Order: sequence, then C-alpha cells, then structure tokens
Amino acid sequence: MQLEDVKIYEYDAVIVGAGLAGLAAARELKEAGKKVAVITKLHPLRSHSGAAQGGINAALGEDDSVELHMFDTVKGSDYLGDQDAIELMCSKAPETIRWIERMGAVFSRDEKGRIAIRPFGGQSRPRACYAADRTGLTLLQTIYEQAYRAGIEVFDEWYCADLLYENGKAKGVAAYNIRTSEPAIFNAKVTMFATGGYGRAYKINSNAHANTGDALSIFARRGLPLEDMEFVQFHPSGLGGSGILISEAARGEGGRLYNSEGERFMKRYAPNAMELASRDVVSRAIMEEIRQGRGVGPNKDAVYIDLTHLPKETILTKLPELRDLALTFLGQDMLKEPIMIAATAHYSMGGIPVNIRTQVKSSPTELVEGLYAAGECSCVSVHGANRLGANSVLDALFFGRVAGESMVEDIDKIELERATKEDARPMIEKVNWTKSNNGNERVPQLRAELQESMMMNAGVFRTEESLLKQKEKLKELYQRYKNIRIDDKSNTFNTDLQEAIELGHMIDFSLFIVEGALKRKESRGAHYREDFPKRDDENFLKHTYAKFNGEFDLDIEYGDVVITKYEPTERKY
Repeated sequence: MQLEDVKIYEYDAVIVGAGLAGLAAARELKEAGKKVAVITKLHPLRSHSGAAQGGINAALGEDDSVELHMFDTVKGSDYLGDQDAIELMCSKAPETIRWIERMGAVFSRDEKGRIAIRPFGGQSRPRACYAADRTGLTLLQTIYEQAYRAGIEVFDEWYCADLLYENGKAKGVAAYNIRTSEPAIFNAKVTMFATGGYGRAYKINSNAHANTGDALSIFARRGLPLEDMEFVQFHPSGLGGSGILISEAARGEGGRLYNSEGERFMKRYAPNAMELASRDVVSRAIMEEIRQGRGVGPNKDAVYIDLTHLPKETILTKLPELRDLALTFLGQDMLKEPIMIAATAHYSMGGIPVNIRTQVKSSPTELVEGLYAAGECSCVSVHGANRLGANSVLDALFFGRVAGESMVEDIDKIELERATKEDARPMIEKVNWTKSNNGNERVPQLRAELQESMMMNAGVFRTEESLLKQKEKLKELYQRYKNIRIDDKSNTFNTDLQEAIELGHMIDFSLFIVEGALKRKESRGAHYREDFPKRDDENFLKHTYAKFNGEFDLDIEYGDVVITKYEPTERKY
C-alpha cells in the first residue's frame, strides 16, 4: 500500500457503520440535502443490529407510561445512567416506533390489531414491541431499504483504519477497500462512528465476528477517552457451550430456569421478579448455580430453560427462530424438552463518551468539533451499569436519528478542513507493517488466549487478584503482538490482514475494561467485584473516563452522573 495511491473523497458527512444507528443518521442527513457516505466493513444487512431478537421498548401499553419506562431504565442502570438522556430516550420511544413503522417495519399484532408488546426483564410493565423473534432484522431491513431508496452512498466492505483528528477537530477517516486494498481518505465536515460493540473480546459471546471494537481503539490511540468500559453485560441465556443468543423473549413469554436438582432457583435470587429480574442479576444467579455444582449438561456448565409448558402455537409463532437455533446447535427441541443455557458476553454499556446530542467528548466537560457517535460503540449513558433488554435497539435507532439531526444542525457552521494524502500515512504504515512483519506469533493463538483470559479473569465475577492477573496477561499479549506474522501478503480480500488489525484493537480496549474494573472498588450492575460486593455511591456514583498514557498504560478520571428525578436507592427485584 503506497501513499501516492491514496484517493481523497470529499463529503459533507461520513458515517462509519451501517447498522440501525448509522443508517438512521444517514437518512436524516440525506433528507436535509447533505452529501453523505456510509463506510462499513460488512454489507449493511449483515450489521449486528439484525441479531436483536426480542423487541424494542416503548411505553405503548394502556397501563404503561414514559415515567415508568424512565424509572425502570434508571433502576436497571443501577443509578449510573444519566437521567436527562434516559428521559429524552424514553419520552421519544413511542414516536420512534411510529417513525420506523411508517417506513414499513411490520410488527407483530395483538388481537385488537395493535403493535404487540411482551414483558422483558427489569420492566414494571410489558413494553417490548416485537416482530416475532426477529425484531432487529425487521428494523434493519426496513431502514436499509429506505436508505437505498434515498440513494445514500454506501461503501461496503471498506475497513476504517484511522480517524483524522488533531487539535480538537475531526475531518474524516482513512480507510481501505477490503476487496482490493485500495487506500482512501474520506474527508468531511462531520464524522460519525456507529460501529457496534466489542463482545468478541470474550470466549463465550453472542456477538458477530465483526464486533471487535475497532472504533474504541482508534479513538483511544488518538488520545481520546473511553467511558465506563468496565461495564460489560453478560446475557443470561446464551446456548450452552457456544453463547449463541436465546432472546430474553424466551423468559418474557414464560420460560422457567431450573438447575440440576430440578429447582426453580431464581426464587432465591429475585423472589419477586424471578426470571424477569434484570440481566445482571439473572446472569450472576445462573453462574453461581454452576459454580456451586448445580449445573447441567456433560460439563455441568449450563442450566435449563424450560418452555414445554407453553402452548405449541406460542413457540411456533412468537419464538420460531429460537427453537431453530436450539435444534441446530444443541439438538434440543424446546417444544419437547428444556434447553441448556449459560451467561454469554453480550453488550457494552461503555464506549465513546458523547453528550445528549451525540457529540464526542474529549474530557468530561469538553467536546470535539465535528465528531459524533451513536449506538453500542457510544456511551451517552442511558444504560449506566446495566442495560435493560429491548433498550438497545431503541438506543441505536433513536440516538442514530439524534446524531443525524445534530450533524444537520451543526454542519453549516463547520469549515471543511481539507485532508491531504499525508493524513493516510499512519494507516498505510500499520497495514504495511502487519503484512511484512516476520515474527513467530500467530493471530488465532493470541486471540484465543485473549478471549479465554478475559472470560476467566474479567467476566461475570471479578476480584482484585483476577483483574491484576488479567492486566499482566494483556501486557504480555501486547508485547507478543509486536511479533506477529500473517501468511497472506496479497491485496485481495486479505482476511488475515483484517483479523490481525482487529486483534490489535481488541488488546487495546481490553485494557480499558480491566483497568476500569480494578479502580472501581464496588459492585454495580454488570460489574461485580466479589471482594467489594456492595454498591458504593459515596465513592463511585460517577462515570469512568480513561485515556492512554504512554504506550500501554492508562490515566483515569471521573465525571458526574446526571441525576434529575430519581435519587439512588437499593436495587431489588
């Protein structure tokens, strides 16, 4: 890859990521007459937004309200969520549903012809609007169809390798065509990242192979902070052994959890909400049963979810994909028998810090000009320390729209700072080094060690000892990564190259997870320290902001949590 081969494209706006958040933002920009490019390493319809199964929250029920949705979200966040952002999202949720429905999204219906809703964990009322158990795919297909119809320019199978950022201002990205290795700069007045989560850092996870957290490392290496990275959600119901997701809809429709002794064990952990307690509570309960020797399966590393008491028609119409997944990957038919599940790394509450308008922060109080983020890669902090089920699709769709509206509002006030080919030098040097490096370390081996150690030492249960052990492991992997070698030196669909670059990103952001967890000497939401099992509002009711300091060390500072209506109280289910 040579500097002289770099092409420079100019746009009003460039968006990295083509899931719900990225396409929602692109649509707002296009409708305002702006020239926008969307860059994605996958075809948009393979974005991980399409994997959301169970629903999207909105207070549409007769006995529901925005206030209840807001309170459930604040409580679910273990009071770390910013309440101004939560109130905005919850108040706009019904409008967001109507917006996507008018675009053509086909929701399931109740007997009166209204959008069907189902209960989800941590909710005081049923409010997850759903399209059978393929909600995310329905919404993604709808918004992509409308983006295509509007003529939005999508560069699919392009890999974004760098952010063009200096002096507090962004001016686009450097990327290369995965099919040909053609390098390019996408120069723009405003830049948005909507690249999804980072669950692939863990061995057992529900994430697509593309969810390698690239944007997080790219931002961090540019000296920008990441927020609340220690909060990684483990979903209670991944298929035993693989972690492939079995939606919370299975529990929402009435699934019951049993251990090897035939005990419906949630009565000991959440006697009121039972299986519909929040995800962190149910995940810890499942893993504790396994730790106590009450697991099921050949390795005793799962529990059962039983849906055999449900009418056959309920499973076939409301949960058809879940049944297919269990049949395909476990050989178990939920119509006839319980299926094996265990906790699986699922969602990232932390990420790129943004304000309520999705503008990226360079510190708890300062903003970057022309830079935005939305969806799972961002942290506007509507989820705090733990996300409620069916709030992620709402977050992506709503704040994707907000990002688009914010960029439309700001774009004419921002001067285009023209890029030169020289701006692509860091990307080209990284690619060329990765191809030519002739060490003796292999990417798959390093990645396996990263995923296994993160699962073991920085997973559902954490201690100072395990986190310190993991920090040393990450430093070892970081040094060994300098000695990698890939076999494919070609320019055509070089997946060896892409996986090697992605591994570097994964090692980088894993340090943020571990260091944030070490410093947070309390348990809150998805972050559970066995050596500090209580929540400590006096010392840790605050957001973590971490930045690289030197080559592979971090500086951490803290920012305030926005509290408006609900003072922190003990969280019980």
